Amino acid sequence: MAGQALRGWTRCFHPAPAAETRLIAFPHAGGSASAYRSLSAALSPTVEVHTAQYPGRQDRMDEPVIDDLHVLAERLVDVVAAIPKPFALFGHSMGAIVAFEIARRLEARGLVPAALFVSARRGPDIFKERSHHLADDDTFLAEVSRLGGTDASIFDDPDIRALALPALRGDYKAVETYRYRPGPDVTCPIVALAGDSDPVLELPDAENWREHTTGTFEMDVFQGGHFFVDANLDAVAARILGTLTVSP
Repeated sequence: MAGQALRGWTRCFHPAPAAETRLIAFPHAGGSASAYRSLSAALSPTVEVHTAQYPGRQDRMDEPVIDDLHVLAERLVDVVAAIPKPFALFGHSMGAIVAFEIARRLEARGLVPAALFVSARRGPDIFKERSHHLADDDTFLAEVSRLGGTDASIFDDPDIRALALPALRGDYKAVETYRYRPGPDVTCPIVALAGDSDPVLELPDAENWREHTTGTFEMDVFQGGHFFVDANLDAVAARILGTLTVSP
């Protein structure tokens, strides 16, 4: 992949050249790189955050959405491999699966992340039948709004609705059609993060991540729903810093 193409996949809102560690963050379904602007600020300058910008949103609006998480991971693995080491991966909801699939591919190349943070997502081999991406627009957007990350009133604007729907549907399709492929998982530490009132995540399902690393596993539960990170930004940032800056 050409250098320009690599650069087009990530955004760095708070460059910190002296940082010892980079964190590559992967957004939730329908999300864009800007979803991590606040977390980037909270971690800088100790950790430099690079956030994936998926096709089909913001400044990549004219590109087709990738509706297959395995394909998305394949497209991103070279991007992540080109970022200076050491690095860790962070993914929220859909992004947790993207981060995990990239970590698997990196480790197959001998590149082991310092840690894998998986937020608001059940373990990868727990399949639950969902088909929200096939619903009519109103039903689909009601489901999106139920998670609490989006003010439902913005979808009353037909222009915003038209802009948001392709990425949301494509991402939901990617999540709902994802199937875990048995094989080597990861050796890096996994840290699972969850909200105690998440309407779509049961805490035992988040514990399942323990089965997908031969390294250490830890889990932190915060007050809040599916988007608990927003209300617990300082605590989440402290958790990440505590993991990545621990003395050898």
